[in-house]
Amino acid sequence: MQISNLKKHPEYIETLAKWHQQEWSYLNPGQTLQDRLQKMLAYLNDDFIPTTFVAEHENLLGSAALIECDMEDRKELSPWLASVYVKPEFRRRGVGETLVKHVMQQATEQGIAQLYLYTPDQQRFYRKLGWEIEENLQYQGCSVTIMSILL
Repeated sequence: MQISNLKKHPEYIETLAKWHQQEWSYLNPGQTLQDRLQKMLAYLNDDFIPTTFVAEHENLLGSAALIECDMEDRKELSPWLASVYVKPEFRRRGVGETLVKHVMQQATEQGIAQLYLYTPDQQRFYRKLGWEIEENLQYQGCSVTIMSILL
């Protein structure tokens, strides 16, 4: 498995946008697939944030992003790990863990001291990787957990 920057593989944007829209549209009410595609084009710029990393092994396996803010009402928290997605047939094979650790390593190399994320259902996965629970709350009508890690 290889992890690379989405900038090197812009051909994956449409697939990732579809996967992300299908997985998380309920957390982004009103956002269309076209909106998501447009937003993801920012990941092709030369800035470190936002950045998306992709895992591949002959095919696209998944993604993980580093973004400025992932919750409109928590702008004081930054930056965020976001869009950790693994294609269903490749889950529970270490792809997600590898992607998350890669983002954490890249953030550390850029001098970032702390990362945040929110998840409706993967608290156990992130706790195993060293993330700690900051807060449980309602967001977009769903119960979610904000987590953080010191790098």
